[in-house]
Amino acid sequence: MKTAALALAAAAALVALPVAAQETAAPADRVAAFAALPYWPGYWVAEDQAGTTITGLAPLATASTGSSFSVPIMPLRATDARWNAEGRRRWDEVRQSAGGRKATGWGFPMMMGSATPLRFLITPEETIIINFYNEARYIYTDGRPMPPEEDLWPTTYGTSIGRWEGDTLVIETVMVSTPSDFFHGSPPFSENARYVERIRLDGPDRLTLEMTVTDPETLEEPWTAHAAWVRDPGFDRQITLDWTNDRTGNEDGLNTIELAPVQ
Repeated sequence: MKTAALALAAAAALVALPVAAQETAAPADRVAAFAALPYWPGYWVAEDQAGTTITGLAPLATASTGSSFSVPIMPLRATDARWNAEGRRRWDEVRQSAGGRKATGWGFPMMMGSATPLRFLITPEETIIINFYNEARYIYTDGRPMPPEEDLWPTTYGTSIGRWEGDTLVIETVMVSTPSDFFHGSPPFSENARYVERIRLDGPDRLTLEMTVTDPETLEEPWTAHAAWVRDPGFDRQITLDWTNDRTGNEDGLNTIELAPVQ
């Protein structure tokens, strides 16, 4: 217990230093800071998408009726959010244009709840969350504040500042470009939305996420969702893909898989 307390104290002291000072911190201090951090190795897939086959359907989603919508999946779509008039207008517009539309990527927040595996690379100064489509989020945990408003601009993954509360990673993200412009399955939050996530290990092979979104432009009240990932032992390395293999089609309002192009 005394060793753990010393490690936590060293980690706190390192994070409290200015960024430039951290870069020249004594090696022993950095080793102690690493020792105080959680370690989430391996590849993590959304719990409700675990075991997804080449059909694109997850076993959990098809267990009861054979339908891909027999149980709730992808909770970060915000289907249960309390949209205001502008939010409902955006939601209807996105749903009408989604059929057969190709994806540019998952983007944020959907990459946090997709069937695409994630990795968490944790250091004292930042945590990087990356998926197999080479999409990455950078969460700075070196004690810096959120940049001033004049130094913020909307991006696909937003700007994220994090902190550790014990073994829980707390992330605040702002300035996310309207998510549904990037991926048609995303909720149509505005660029002024504020996302707060809490991620922690719940057992040896399960990570949990609580996400609260505040966006007066599209929501009547803050919306909170819960998701989880399980460790997928089927991966031993990360193979980066792009979206040129998206063969999503649409027929009579249903998603289909288009035939492979003739060579």
